[in-house]
Amino acid sequence: MSLPGAARRVRAYGGQFLLLAVLTLVTALLITGVPRVADRLTGQGLTEYVAGQPVARRDLTYSTAPTAFPPSTRAAVTGNAAELAGIEEAMPAEVRDTIGQRWYVAQTVPGRLRGPTLAPEKGLIDVHLRAGTGIKEAATLVDGRWPERPAAPARTVEVTLAETIAGTLGVKTGDRFQLLILDPDDNVLKSLPVHLVGVWRPNDPADGVWDTLPSMLKLTPPEGDGDPFVGVAYTADGGVDEAVATGWPVSFGWRYRIAPDRLEPGRLDALIAGVDGLERSRPAVATLSQGVDIALRRFADSLAAARTLLAVIAAGLLATLAGLTLLAARLAARRRRAEFHLIRARGGSTGAVLRRGLAESLLVLPAAAGIGWLLGGLLPGTGASWRWVVIAGLLATLLPPLAALAVGRRAGGRSDLGGRSPAVRLTVEVAVLGLAVLGAFLLRRRGLTAGSVDPLLVSVPVLLAIAAALLALRAYPWPLRLVSRVAARARGSVAFLGTARAGRAATTGPLVVVVLAVATAAFCGVVATGIETGRDTAAAQAVPGDLLVGGERFTPDTAEKLAGLPGVRAVAPLLTVPAERPYSDRAGRPAPITEMRVVLVDGERFAEVAREAGVPVSVPDAVRARADGNTPLPALVSPAVAEELADAGLADARGERPAWLDVQGNRLPVRTAATVDEFALVDKGVRRFVVLPWPALPADAPHQLAPTGFVLAGAGVDAAEVDRVAREGQNRYLRIGGVGTGDKARAPEVTTRSAVRADLGGSGVNGLLVFGFVLGAGGGAALGLLGLALAVLAGARSRGQVLSRLRTMGLSRRQWRGLLMVELTPLVLVSVLTGAVVGALLPLLLTPVLGLPAFTGGVDVRPSFEPGLVAGVSVLAMLALGFAITVEAVNNRRLRLGEVLRLGEES
Repeated sequence: MSLPGAARRVRAYGGQFLLLAVLTLVTALLITGVPRVADRLTGQGLTEYVAGQPVARRDLTYSTAPTAFPPSTRAAVTGNAAELAGIEEAMPAEVRDTIGQRWYVAQTVPGRLRGPTLAPEKGLIDVHLRAGTGIKEAATLVDGRWPERPAAPARTVEVTLAETIAGTLGVKTGDRFQLLILDPDDNVLKSLPVHLVGVWRPNDPADGVWDTLPSMLKLTPPEGDGDPFVGVAYTADGGVDEAVATGWPVSFGWRYRIAPDRLEPGRLDALIAGVDGLERSRPAVATLSQGVDIALRRFADSLAAARTLLAVIAAGLLATLAGLTLLAARLAARRRRAEFHLIRARGGSTGAVLRRGLAESLLVLPAAAGIGWLLGGLLPGTGASWRWVVIAGLLATLLPPLAALAVGRRAGGRSDLGGRSPAVRLTVEVAVLGLAVLGAFLLRRRGLTAGSVDPLLVSVPVLLAIAAALLALRAYPWPLRLVSRVAARARGSVAFLGTARAGRAATTGPLVVVVLAVATAAFCGVVATGIETGRDTAAAQAVPGDLLVGGERFTPDTAEKLAGLPGVRAVAPLLTVPAERPYSDRAGRPAPITEMRVVLVDGERFAEVAREAGVPVSVPDAVRARADGNTPLPALVSPAVAEELADAGLADARGERPAWLDVQGNRLPVRTAATVDEFALVDKGVRRFVVLPWPALPADAPHQLAPTGFVLAGAGVDAAEVDRVAREGQNRYLRIGGVGTGDKARAPEVTTRSAVRADLGGSGVNGLLVFGFVLGAGGGAALGLLGLALAVLAGARSRGQVLSRLRTMGLSRRQWRGLLMVELTPLVLVSVLTGAVVGALLPLLLTPVLGLPAFTGGVDVRPSFEPGLVAGVSVLAMLALGFAITVEAVNNRRLRLGEVLRLGEES
């Protein structure tokens, strides 16, 4: 039991200990490295996700209502500026630690700007006076100087304007104006002299200091006919104080921006709770507006689902590694069976066998676990506790001596059953099958909170894979025996001998490990494909074509102009009313029905767009109909709306008592043609909607329908050209004049399906998902091949004896290879195909508890075994078969079959 003796035995059986060491190292590396890599990818994804959010979802904004202070107030701006630090100090620590930039703003209500240099054709101009922090540092003077505090007795407020606003208005440094507050009859209530002392341009228009409303960088278009354009002029703190002393109402704002690089995934829940508690710590005079919690909660939901998915994948890989380590220990012990029997025959105790095996393991396996821990520690991130590595190393160290003890006690036994009695084997198989079925039932019945990882979740997939492998072991010898009987009547011995041996050569352990490994790889492939398909579906629902245009109203000829653009193959007009309540009759008596979204679409043209764009959109016949606007229009209604219409006795299918909708001044009768849960042009979150076919109105109708959007087919269409044509169409309808700063209506929005799809694929946890799928698919395939190699080596010696005898009886080398092919093919195919089927069925069981819709924008993920996965499994099966035959051939060459025959089983 000396250390030198143990070292000599380790050297003598170096290949076996090397395999055990590699498996232990990989296990320790997986336990240590996967959490670290996952942590790094999660942090990187969180930073990129928050940085890509609009400013409304990154800012915490406190603001006050415009207030008129007493004339004696002289330092309103300075006094409230001190609150910038005070409000931040009152925030919860979790929120305060994430604050990056912060700004303070004091702003007057708008006043009418008048002066000799403002030409009448410029229209009406209203201007806010704004003072605050960070503005001078983020801009560069083009002309003049920065404003200063007004000097008595002139009391003229010095201001500066952005270069874009000054150029649009045609004013320059030195111009003087009057800023007026007017009553509804244009009588002057208050007047303030203003002196333009400088013009500046922003150093970076994307700087956060400019993310305020109204913007300081451009004029805001008027909201209605006869309304003014609105601009902002920057002044010193004393300028706003002078306006306050004049009686000008002023509002104050304190804005704090979340710094993405300060966010930590481990503190995400605490940060969300802190944001929720901001309302309690805000100043009494200020209101809080923020959308930070929306982005953080969305990421947290995705992260919880990703971690759950990664836990299932890691459990499959760790179970496979545990099985491989056990197989390697058993195989090593079986190769040394004579040695252990000799020890027992010479009076050696059980403790002697254990001590011998333990001494050998301690020389190799703890060091391998330590090396795996060190290699995993080199990866960036924060990993799991080292205690798990110690536990894994301890279990790996104990396996070889326990396997040696089991082999030393057993004098013989059936090799195909591993030395166990059929009753014991049957009992174990029934128990495993019962546990798998019970676990699957409980998991579906009990459910799981998204993001939580519990023993039931990680054990059920492993148990199901083991149960499927045991069933396959029980089932697959039967068809082989039938084939063997048929082969016995045919000429030649290769097919008969191969199928006969294959039917009796089932090895439980290796086959279970291979099934488990392949099931993990197939699970990753099926879930990844389901997520990609779900994202495609979500993108198609958001943009059921190649491009979607949305705006206020467009002239009807805009569709023809869009169709004339290069690359456009089809165009369909849309009309959307966001909120509409139906009437019970044409006279306009209200119906007891809440608001709903109304969508009108030209069904035939929409179907053509979907077909040309390759989008799988179903367009019912009711929407394709060319209906007369004077007869009840067939409508697709959501279940909630259909129920209310039925209760009110409206919109019956025959149209005897239709509901009436007011669409752009037209009263349209509606009947229910079908009830649908969703429609491609309706947002996923909208539960109350009505979809109507585009009606044909008479030419003398008082209000012709004007589309509010278009859906286009054309993969290579220039989105900028589409935007230009859409803007022109909207401008023609609204007939906007003005100073050329843009439309008073909101600008048309052009959305491409590819952009929506890219946004779904670039969610914050996408890197973590890709890592998990690559790890599971690649690791499962590699470990499956290794398990198959162990399965081949487990029966190599008995096959070697048979082949050696057959070679002496005249079996040719070609027949020998054919015999290997026939014997190994069933084992490979059964293990690979069983694992693939289990991996394909696992997502159907686990999808309800994995929270996969968090990766697809809310669209349900429907896993399916795609043709590409079938091809992948076929390639893996052929690769595994070639690998198994290669391992067998190399092993036979090393054993030298002639020596096997002469020396016997224990050579």
